[in-house]
Order: sequence, then structure tokens, then C-alpha cells
Amino acid sequence: MKSAIVEQLGQTDILLPALIGEALAANDRVKVRLSIVQAATRHARDPSGTGFDLTNECRAAGIDPVTMEPLVRGAGLIGGDRMTAPGLSQLTAAIWGDVTTMARAVKAGDAAAGQAALDRLTAIQASAVPEAADTITLAQIAKLVGLAETDGDSLHRLVMDLHKSLNRLSAAHAEENLAGAHVFGLQADDRPAVEAFMRGVEQTRGLKFGHPGLATTAARSGARLTIQNDIGETDAHVVVIAVEADAVTVTYTDVHLPRAKFFTRLFRDFPVQWSGLDRMTAEGLSDGGVFYLVTGRLATDNGKQRDEFLETIGASLVFLIDWNKARKILRTWISKADAVVVLDWAARHRVGHRGFLELGGSELVASAVHHATPQRIGFGERLDHALGRAAAVDFLKTVLRVSAEALQEGGSVRLARDRIEADLVRHLQRVDSLLLEIVVRQAGLAREIAAGMAQFIAQLQAGRPFDRRSLAARAQRIEEKADKIAIEARREIERFNADPTIGQIVNRVEDAIDELEQAAFISSLMPDAVAPNALDRLAELCAAAISGAEAAAAGIAAAADIPDGQRVDTEDALAAVDRLIEAEHRGDAAERAITAIVLRGDFELKTALSVLELARAIERATDRLAGFGHLLRARVLAELST
Repeated sequence: MKSAIVEQLGQTDILLPALIGEALAANDRVKVRLSIVQAATRHARDPSGTGFDLTNECRAAGIDPVTMEPLVRGAGLIGGDRMTAPGLSQLTAAIWGDVTTMARAVKAGDAAAGQAALDRLTAIQASAVPEAADTITLAQIAKLVGLAETDGDSLHRLVMDLHKSLNRLSAAHAEENLAGAHVFGLQADDRPAVEAFMRGVEQTRGLKFGHPGLATTAARSGARLTIQNDIGETDAHVVVIAVEADAVTVTYTDVHLPRAKFFTRLFRDFPVQWSGLDRMTAEGLSDGGVFYLVTGRLATDNGKQRDEFLETIGASLVFLIDWNKARKILRTWISKADAVVVLDWAARHRVGHRGFLELGGSELVASAVHHATPQRIGFGERLDHALGRAAAVDFLKTVLRVSAEALQEGGSVRLARDRIEADLVRHLQRVDSLLLEIVVRQAGLAREIAAGMAQFIAQLQAGRPFDRRSLAARAQRIEEKADKIAIEARREIERFNADPTIGQIVNRVEDAIDELEQAAFISSLMPDAVAPNALDRLAELCAAAISGAEAAAAGIAAAADIPDGQRVDTEDALAAVDRLIEAEHRGDAAERAITAIVLRGDFELKTALSVLELARAIERATDRLAGFGHLLRARVLAELST
């Protein structure tokens, strides 16, 4: 095409797609070149600081990094207010040329806006005339790349305004719409790449639930295809993808550093080489004009891998919209790190967080707490304190999933809230179940002492010697261990504001262990000669205590599983209660029989007292276990009524 004559005739519209493509490439270059000026300034002020680290950015924009690195490393200060660097004049000339290319492209589509931009450029350029070759004042650098201290203009601000105008023009003057993207100047080989990217965008677009964003523009510029997506509404929140024959380069900018880090982690399944996160400044942005830039490069000449990467990028962008808002809400309920874990899970499982925000965000969780468990979780209390970290994270994952499903399927919001409340109750029940599992450990320790007592009686019956002091000492160690478990359980019950019945259950088993430890102590003082019929009854008492401890462990283990909805667990728990009461009856009968034997027989005082005290201690243990059984039965019935 005879571009000169076409422009002379005023028919620039026909050139507009190509001009826009060139201007967008110039936009990529000028941003990198301004970053090089900033890097040179930092080096001039602090030569021992970070060296040249813009290699990936230069390559992505088509700039030779080999010529830029000496410029940065050779920068120095003159007189404290000027900077000199080898090749600086050529760099600034290229900057003016790039901005001129952008302004002329805007003028081709919007004459008034383009001319205004050229006038601004002329004024800025006049204020930045160097005193000597390769030299510039620090004040002039601030005029180029920094924030204006007053209402004055800056080159960076002009570049941003031109970029916005180019985006509007590219959307309005696109040659065609390809799979939802505004595209122009594409070659045949470009289409599969654009279609792959848009496949990803369309897979998850619905998860933004009406929020603005995800408009895509693609253009062929020289040897590369450029795909740009505006993501959401924030000015500095964009992604630009350069597709070349042997690589895909992703340039991402964001005002939120945590979200920028999150973005790079979304592609951990691909061997992407990421640059460092550079802190940049520009006028007209939120958060003090600060934003962060990161570049990732996937070296590949494999068309399948390239398209999979592009599709993944497209599908991931929706999870960046309102990401920081969702993170702030989640971290009021769990830790900052776990909030990111939940959002990462939501992105990886194609759930997202926008549905959660649409249904109320923090209010949605607070409502579930208020309606489902007002006594268990206090106002302002974090969920990971009330449920434990793993359970809190799991619950919030469910909240995000249920919210998204409700909006996607057009279901009832009230039903979604009910499902969330039910899941919170389930997690609280699981907390109770975990506490009940502590009681299983207690019951095991009770059985251990009872079994030691049974072995002692059996040895007496067989007329064999037995180390009673060792039995008493071991029982004391077990009792001390059981005390620590009980203290731990009470602390957890208080921390989770759990069902008070669990505390009472813990106390009953602890009392039983205390009685059994007392029995072991008495056994260490008992004479060797005891009537066989008394030993038989003592053996029955020990068997009843063992049976009671085993039934307690089985019953509490079954009760812990009841929240999972297994009917057999309820039946097992109630059956264990029956065995506990039966063991207590057997213990009562054996203790009375021993009392009758001692009182009717001819025993030495020491023997009589030791046998009676031993029997009563073991019988009291079976009583405590029976009391445990009554509490267990009450808890099981309460679970069935909810």
C-alpha cells in the first residue's frame, strides 16, 4: 500500500489498524525504555545496588538488552543534580519517537485527541532539552518517568493516556471479532493462538458474574502476535502476551503486589521463567501511583504446549478480578497466608471468589455463624480459632464453591445460605468429634491400669510372686499422663467453646483412672495370703473394670463418627452404654460378695482392710465409668434430635 499518498489524501482510516498495531508495539517499547531510565538513575545514585535486570522486558518489547546494559551500568551523577550515561541521547530520542508514533496513531483515529497529545508531547519535550549529549538533569528525569508534584504533565502520564485511547480505537476499528477478541492484521498462523486464549477466557468468563472486564484485543506487529486483556477496571491491571515462533512472553502489571505474586503461581505447571517483580511509578493510579510489573517467558516451539499455556492464561484472568477484595475479607476469618491458599484452591478448581462476593462476602459467613452457632463462635472471632486451621480453610472453600454453584445454576440464594450454615455445623461437630477422640485415649489408659490389676490378682491366685511396687509406680505414671490429657482436653474444650457434656465425659474417665490408680497403690500394700474365694471375686471386679474401659473406648469412638451420618455408629454407641451399665452391675455384685466374705471370715485386720479397700476402689471405678455411660447416652440422643 502506498501509505504516503493515502495519508496525503486524508484516508487514514484505512491505515488505522496497522498504525494502531505499530503504536501498541511502541507503547511496549517506551514503557521498557522509561524503566531503563529509572534503572540508570538508581544505579547512578547507588552503584553498589541491584544491577541491570530488564533483559526479559527488553526482549519482550523487541529491544536489544545487550546495548541497554552498558547504559545502565555506566550511569553516574554529575554535581549531584545531573546524570550521564553512555547512549542516553539515543535512548531519549527513541522514547520521543515511540510516543510520537502513539500520538500519530491516535490522531489518525481521533484528530482532536491526537493533536492534543502531540501538543502535550511538544511541551514536555521542550522542558527536557539536555544541556549536553548523554546528560540529563534529575528534575528532567522526574518529568519523564515520575509523578508530577503539582498539576503539571509528565511523559509517563501522556503515555498512559495514549494507551487508553489506542485501546478504544483498537476495539472500535478492529478488522474482525475472532472468538470474542477484537483482532486486526492477523496472519493465518495467528488464529489458533488467539482462539486458544479465548477458549480459556470463555471457560471461566461466567465466574465474574456480570463484573466488567476481560475484553481482549489481538494484533500482528512485525514478527510477533500481541494479545492484550484488560482484566478488570483498574488502570494498571493488564496482561500483554507476545507470541513468537519460539516463545510466549507474558507481561503483567498490577497495583497489588500479593496479587501479582499470586498471578505467577497460577502457572506453576508450566516451565515459565519469571523476572523479578519491579516496583514502578506512574501518575494517575491508585495506591500513590505505584504498580508492579512482572514478565514471564515460556520458551517453546511446540504448538500444543503453546496453546495449552495460552488457554490457561485466558482461563485464569477471571480469578484476578476483585482478588484483593476477597483476600481482605477472608483474612478476617483466617490467616493472611491461608486466605491466599483458599483463593488459590478456588482458582485451581475453577470456582473463583466473585460468587462469594456477590452473595455478601463477609456478611455471608457472619450470617452462617449467627444462625448456626451463635454460642460457639463469638462476635469477631476468627474461624481458625473456633474450628481449627484445617477445618476453617475447608469450610471457606465450601463457602466459595456453594456460592459459585448457586449463581451459575440459578439456584435459590436462601438454599445456598442453608447449605453453608449446615456445613459450618458439620465442622463444629467434627471439632467435637476430635475432642471425643481424646477421651478414647483416656479410656485406653484406664484399661491399661485395670489389666495390670487383673494380672496381679491372677498371679496371686497362682501363688506366683509379683512386683507390686512396679505395678503401683506404673499406674501412677499412667495416671499422670491421663491428667495431662485431661488438661489438654479442657483447654481445647474452652478454646472451641465446645459442648459442655464433653467436659463432663472427660471428668468421669479421669475419675475412673484415679480410682484405678488408688487400687494399684493399695495392692502394693496387701499381704500375699488372701483367701481364694476373695481373690476370685477380685478377679471378677478387675474383669468388670476392663470390660467397662473397653466399652467406654468403643462407645466414644462410635459417638465421634455420628456426625458423619452412619446409623451403625449410633447403634454401636448405645450398645456400649449398655455394656458399661452391665459392667457396673457386675462390679457392684463382686464388691458386695467380697464384703460378705471378709466380714464373715476370719481375716487378719491388715488383710481384711486391704481387700475391702481394693475392692471398693475398683468398684468406684466401674461406677465412674457407668456415669460416663449415662453422659454418653445423653449426647448420642442429643445428636439424633438435631
